[in-house]
Amino acid sequence: MELAVINQKGEDTGRKISLSDEIFAIEPNDHAIYLDVKQYLANQRQGTHKSKERNEIAGSTRKIKKQKGTGSARAGSIKSPLFRGGGRVFGPQPRDYSFKLNKKVKQLARKSALTYKVKDNSISVLESISFDSPKTKSYMALLNGLSLGDKKTLLVLPEENTNVFLSSRNLPKAKVVTVNDVNTYQVLNADHLVICEGSISKLETILSK
Repeated sequence: MELAVINQKGEDTGRKISLSDEIFAIEPNDHAIYLDVKQYLANQRQGTHKSKERNEIAGSTRKIKKQKGTGSARAGSIKSPLFRGGGRVFGPQPRDYSFKLNKKVKQLARKSALTYKVKDNSISVLESISFDSPKTKSYMALLNGLSLGDKKTLLVLPEENTNVFLSSRNLPKAKVVTVNDVNTYQVLNADHLVICEGSISKLETILSK
């Protein structure tokens, strides 16, 4: 599989880069993708939800009315879940939603996601990218040059670049990550994947371990 390498202005450089079939042309595994995305979303949950049970409610323990003769049900405490302001029965408690997923399953999921992007012609290879200063206008010019101004994009950098990251931060449809932080959810959530040429070899090395 070969893709044309384009420059920062969206122009074809006349060069092509070969993509490894072991990474970008496998038989996609939908279940591995499901598990990896499920784990990613589960890890985003804070799990800080909490409601008070009966023993945690601040209130008097005095019996609020006599046992018999009222014509209504018996009531022994204002903390009862039957009353407004009382404790909640089986309410949510703080918990950790994360779960373990084998490394090979995660790698298979990322390979499958990249393969889908190749099949959909939703990958572009960028020669390099550099900004003199962090400006949203500069990043928008890059996207418009690639005809991606109105699409959700994921830019994969070979290493951290503060100017590029800050330039994209105010754009809700633009996401910038380093090659070490690429995950299945981000790849599938983007309409188009833009990979810097220097990221290809690093990505293949990471996913072939």
